[in-house]
Amino acid sequence: MKYILGIATIFIGAFAGCDRATPPGQADLVLRNGRVVTMDPARPEAEALAVRGDLIVAVGSEGEIDAYIGDGTRVIDLEGQLVVPGLIEGHGHYMSLGASLMQLDLRPARDWDEIIGMVADAVDGAGPGEWIVGRGWHQDKWDRAPEPAIEGLPTHGRLSEVSPDNPVMLVHVSGHGVFVNARALQLIGVSRDTPDPEGGEFVRDEQGEPAGMLRESAQDFARAAVAEYRSRRSPEEIEAELRRQVELAGTEALANGITSFHDMGESFETIDLFKQMADEGALPVRLYVHVDESSEVMAERLAEYRMIGYGDGFLTVRAIGERVLDGALGTHGGWLLEPYSDLPRSTGFNVIPVAEIQRSAELAAQHGYQMAIQGIGDRATRELLNIYEGVFAQHPDQDDFRWRIEHCQVIHPDDLPRFAELGVIFSVRGVFATSDGPWVIARLGEERARDRGYLYQDMFRSGAVVINGTDPPVEDIDPIANFYRSVTRMMENGSVFFPEQRMTRSQALASYTVNPAYAAFEEDLKGMLSVGKLADITVLSQDIMSVPEEKILDTEVIYTIIAGKVRYSGGK
Repeated sequence: MKYILGIATIFIGAFAGCDRATPPGQADLVLRNGRVVTMDPARPEAEALAVRGDLIVAVGSEGEIDAYIGDGTRVIDLEGQLVVPGLIEGHGHYMSLGASLMQLDLRPARDWDEIIGMVADAVDGAGPGEWIVGRGWHQDKWDRAPEPAIEGLPTHGRLSEVSPDNPVMLVHVSGHGVFVNARALQLIGVSRDTPDPEGGEFVRDEQGEPAGMLRESAQDFARAAVAEYRSRRSPEEIEAELRRQVELAGTEALANGITSFHDMGESFETIDLFKQMADEGALPVRLYVHVDESSEVMAERLAEYRMIGYGDGFLTVRAIGERVLDGALGTHGGWLLEPYSDLPRSTGFNVIPVAEIQRSAELAAQHGYQMAIQGIGDRATRELLNIYEGVFAQHPDQDDFRWRIEHCQVIHPDDLPRFAELGVIFSVRGVFATSDGPWVIARLGEERARDRGYLYQDMFRSGAVVINGTDPPVEDIDPIANFYRSVTRMMENGSVFFPEQRMTRSQALASYTVNPAYAAFEEDLKGMLSVGKLADITVLSQDIMSVPEEKILDTEVIYTIIAGKVRYSGGK
């Protein structure tokens, strides 16, 4: 049986845990005196719920739930606050999120000069030869263009002046490029004579010298050098840092009401760490992990790593991603059917060869893994749909693939209906429409941006499943801000980016609850507040389903509850 969560069916009766009469008995936790939005069509709203162990045992009126209160029950008076199913981050990079909290945060910088100042301060506190790493810059979000500039990007001259003895790597907010200084270029062996790698390029100045920007696969040179530098530490130091990343990412997720996190690409080595921490009961949130390894490596190891609900349901590994077919629009890397309007020489990049993605898809079908591959540009999306369709045809005995395409920022109208026809899931970032909106029309031209860009409402209308997330650390993990951007399409400059593509509030909440639960094959466990489901619950300070739009951003996370335990308490 196939389940489609489109605009007409964002609530799925087949998934509902009906509120059959449960013999009254003492609950461990009761939430009462609130508005409970269950996402369960059998009982869409309630006033209270009861939890025993890690499961919901009753949902109903205050009078009905009072029967579950005993001497040992923790009772939380919601005072009218909103209760929703535990929010699910549908697409993020868990370890990168943790790492981003341990390095320079470049997102607040309003121009290149501020970034140079941040690096200069970091150099003052670093030893000679120590790598300086930061993340979060975006040239199109600066208040003024750098001088000198190449294709809107700075050159490394001034950056190199403040960091002559320290290699520097500054990761673009998209993660699809890095900017480096002269010392880093020297260490990685990139000069005017170095050819561009397949799927990327070294941006060069008028004299043909590397300017400092490494687009798409070219960034691998710098990332490999940083990884080699960090590998010189003792195994104990390396593991301590990795555990710290897990802890920091979890703290950030919990503070934002996130109970489950779709982690879009980890190595087998990192999965080993997750498994060890799951054995220790040390994973802060539930992880749905995607493997990111070459097809050659996966062919040898996929079978042994597939696990579902390991560690009391805190670790699942059953997907492949985010292997990137193309790059990001912000770095002119998204693979388009026609050239960029503001860079006519380029249609972007096929970062990982199509043949490699094809081989990964074949392995996924063979071993019972989901595919979740990045397709940002319309050419990339079409190529992925073609690959998926071919693999599905080769396995007619399988009818529940639930494969995904990540981001889906530019889609040709001919390809939009293919998602529902094939059962492929739209995995989008609602906030991208508004963060990209101020500059993406220059990339695509207004007609292409309107007809093909960020088509969220058209996606729901198509009848396909739509899930949401913020791609942390690319954007803040904050689901409230993402909910607001998804339903308003309001940009920071006060204008609305193609308002006809706004999600409804019900669609936006579904994209954070029932839909990502379905996308992870977990609809029997998560996504609704109904009897028998896991007691993963998010409590918000106000009703985001009814408050005026301008008030949504005032909402705070009051409680984050996983398996019936309060893991976070208090406002942001």
